[in-house]
Order: sequence, then C-alpha cells, then structure tokens
Amino acid sequence: MSDIETLKAEIKKLSTQAVQAKMDLHDLSEELPTNWQAIPEVAKKCFDLHARLDEARKTLKSLVP
Repeated sequence: MSDIETLKAEIKKLSTQAVQAKMDLHDLSEELPTNWQAIPEVAKKCFDLHARLDEARKTLKSLVP
C-alpha cells in the first residue's frame, strides 16, 4: 500500500471512531445530570479523536496535488 492509501484507510478508521465519540458525548449529555463525572473523560476522547482526524486530513491534503 502507498502512503496515501494507508493514510486514507487511517482517515476512514478515525472518522468512524470520531463519529462514535461524538455520539457517546451526545448520549452522555442526554443523560445529565446522571454520570456527570464522566464529562471530562468522554469530552477529551472526542476532542482527541477529532484533532487526530483533522491532522490526518491536513496531511492527506498536503500529499495529494
């Protein structure tokens, strides 16, 4: 596999994980005030995944003319 193909596969995987993290954060917000202690952990996971996805997309954009 080329670097671009590998990166596209990674972006697809990260995108799926980011959508799931977003849904987890949404579900948590729907349940508030129950389990409010989980907000930082769930939000950080969501933030980190979206940041990684954004970086991967920027990298891909820089590789593709």
